[in-house]
Amino acid sequence: MSVYRAEYIWIDGSLPTNKLRSKTKVIKSGEEPSIWGFDGSSTNQAPGDESDCVLKPVFTCPDPLRGPEDILVMNEVLTTDMKPHPSNTRAKCARVEKKYSEFDMWFGIEQEYTLFNGVQPLGWPSNGFPAPQGGYYCGVGSDEVFGRELIEDHLEACLEAGLEISGINAEVMPAQWEFQVGPAGPTAVSDQLWIARWLLYRIGEEHGITATLAPKPVKGDWNGAGAHTNFSTKHMRESYQPCIDAAEALAPKHKLHIENYGSDIRDRLTGQHETASADSYSYGVSDRGASVRIPWQVARDQKGYIEDRRPNANMDPYVVTRLITDTVCGAAKK
Repeated sequence: MSVYRAEYIWIDGSLPTNKLRSKTKVIKSGEEPSIWGFDGSSTNQAPGDESDCVLKPVFTCPDPLRGPEDILVMNEVLTTDMKPHPSNTRAKCARVEKKYSEFDMWFGIEQEYTLFNGVQPLGWPSNGFPAPQGGYYCGVGSDEVFGRELIEDHLEACLEAGLEISGINAEVMPAQWEFQVGPAGPTAVSDQLWIARWLLYRIGEEHGITATLAPKPVKGDWNGAGAHTNFSTKHMRESYQPCIDAAEALAPKHKLHIENYGSDIRDRLTGQHETASADSYSYGVSDRGASVRIPWQVARDQKGYIEDRRPNANMDPYVVTRLITDTVCGAAKK
């Protein structure tokens, strides 16, 4: 009997930041992945006396870590009455995307993360600190760049999985990296970002390296880790005024967005290290110290997209893309 392996991946109920979980199902060749169950009492999603939760496949792609017939399966979590589980943020995202489908929202997310070897960032001295920030961003050389082998393996895996990964680079703090996913719609880009995160953690196992999305992994005069979120509507891609309108539409909802853009966000959004303060909202052309940046080429071309620089590295992309879609498109419809 011919079979293939499907790695079922889902988001658990851990707070304040959800974790990824996964397990393997062996399926007969020719059959599609079907709903499956898991013990929600072990994932902070159910009590022990009503522990069953349901996995509903919503996105599949090739599994680059196993064989050519094997797949990765992203799932929504449902209760046993087949309703979205309270921890299921994807269902809300999909509803908002459908509500504003005429705007044809595109997102590109820049996922920053930090590599750790045990309790300290990869490549950092056992006592003290590395040289101050300056040469690490997009750097080259073993004295300034740490973990490139893992990063290259991750990029290759994302490409083999068919994800819309559009680039990688070393970031400002040593041992900090970034990959970008998109452009894609709100739900699709979020599905793919979660899969890309899972691949990063899984490949880290093989290298003995941990990847963390902590927004301020090292206290002091070091950059934090964000998930800058670029987005556009079809109108923004055609003319400039809708880009300004989108930036201004975000202002009244600043507090709501900050509250939902990732835990410990105030540790990162201090007004320093290329961030705006969490307490105020601003936007500007080519301004990396603003809440929202309008890229210089967008101002020059008089069309394009804008970048929300507020989301943390540990944000839930289903929540962030939903809020941006609802805020920007909702204002445009008034």
